[in-house]
Amino acid sequence: MTNPAPVTTGGKTSGTIRFGAVLLAMPLVLWLFLLVILPHIDLLLVSLHERISYGKYEFSLINYIEFFVEPLYWNTYVRTAVMSIMATVLTLVIGFPVSYYIAKMMRGKGKSILFLLCLIPFWVSELVRTFGWMILLRESGVISNFLQWAGIADGPVEMLYNDATIMVGLVYTSILFMVVPLVSVLDSLDDSLIEAGYDLGGNAFTVTRDIVIPHAMPGIASGCIVVFMLTLGNYLTPNLLGGKDSLWFTEQIYTQFITRFNWESGSAFGFLLLVLSSLIVWFGLKISRQTLSETVG
Repeated sequence: MTNPAPVTTGGKTSGTIRFGAVLLAMPLVLWLFLLVILPHIDLLLVSLHERISYGKYEFSLINYIEFFVEPLYWNTYVRTAVMSIMATVLTLVIGFPVSYYIAKMMRGKGKSILFLLCLIPFWVSELVRTFGWMILLRESGVISNFLQWAGIADGPVEMLYNDATIMVGLVYTSILFMVVPLVSVLDSLDDSLIEAGYDLGGNAFTVTRDIVIPHAMPGIASGCIVVFMLTLGNYLTPNLLGGKDSLWFTEQIYTQFITRFNWESGSAFGFLLLVLSSLIVWFGLKISRQTLSETVG
């Protein structure tokens, strides 16, 4: 008589799987807690204190009250939000045709080469790229000298230190983060759907509106979120291309932390920037009818 085969209990197997999943998730959980959640909690706690004397603090909302009382602070806050949204929209307008051309019009090596050309500027740091724009646009720069040589301008032309220059720098700095998700999602669009749209009497506008854009909406939302967050938190580009009158909110945060050594006020400003970015991203997801899981999934 043979002995029955041993039976593995489902509870033990499922428990092993759960334990393995916990071990795999632990590095991510620790990374999120130690480098994201904990610093922001500390930022909030510091912002809710007022320094009375050296090493002596008490709970207070004075840092937030100071923000709303001083017009320079909240005007810069609103200006930064508006210009970041404008830069995001402009990046989408420029990046979408480029992404569509790479994903649907190019084939073989040409597609890879064109995509590589989009990557090349990002092989150097943001600081180097910004200095490159300064060399081009300053009054003794390449463009100014060319305009004088061509007889278009009578003297040096200063194209730095204005909002248009800041916008150019912001779009150039973040365009790749719009192109990459758009190319990825447009690659998955079946060409037969586009052909069917034209066969049914559609034109370029209606096919783009009814087929291409709905399919690309997760990529659009993902790219816009990344570009907006990077633009809103940018410090180098507005400060270098816009000069001392750039009025970018990250410069106010830098001033509070580094120049005035007022960590309480700087923490309040940083937390307000976090709230602003979160609200605008949430509002953008509602408008686009996307969820966060769809945009990052």
